[in-house]
Amino acid sequence: MVSRETLLEEYFQEKGAEISRYAQMLATLGIERGLIGPKEGDRIWDRHIANCIPVTTLIPQGATVVDIGSGAGLPGIVIALARPDTHVTLVEPLQRRVDFLNEVVSELDLSAQITVVRGKAETTRGSFDVVTSRAVAPLPKLLPMVRHLIKSGGALLAIKGESAQSEIDSTPLNKQKALLHEIQLPDFDLARVIEVQKA
Repeated sequence: MVSRETLLEEYFQEKGAEISRYAQMLATLGIERGLIGPKEGDRIWDRHIANCIPVTTLIPQGATVVDIGSGAGLPGIVIALARPDTHVTLVEPLQRRVDFLNEVVSELDLSAQITVVRGKAETTRGSFDVVTSRAVAPLPKLLPMVRHLIKSGGALLAIKGESAQSEIDSTPLNKQKALLHEIQLPDFDLARVIEVQKA
């Protein structure tokens, strides 16, 4: 289990106060509004924030990122706070989640770095270096939903669990290349991120 202090020191050097406030908002407003489960309050740091950090190590410097099905902002807000060099667009179809995301952006003064869009991946327009997702859909369904958002030379980075390799095996890639990153950061659980590169 990763200590909060370790996370703050190592991964949020410039934004320690902001990530702490975001965690507090998840544990209060997030639970009150049903954005995360009622028993998740004690696991915000080790289960939710820590789970999003490994993907931040794969994002190129200065990238434009779109986080699909952003929900309560995981991983999009964590990416923005760990990587102030990026610009992050959060795409979320449900209005109550969009309202929460806008409150977080306002509270943490992140409007220069984060854009919130209400919508579905399929109908969102734009071209991004990186598309991210966490618990949105299995890869065979996810990739067709987001392919149009990935710039040429860009990539989808999908946070996955133990089924990651079987998801890759069952996805028609059409000349695209899929990599499974198994990332073991000190004191973290093994993280799996599927990267699909757009030629």
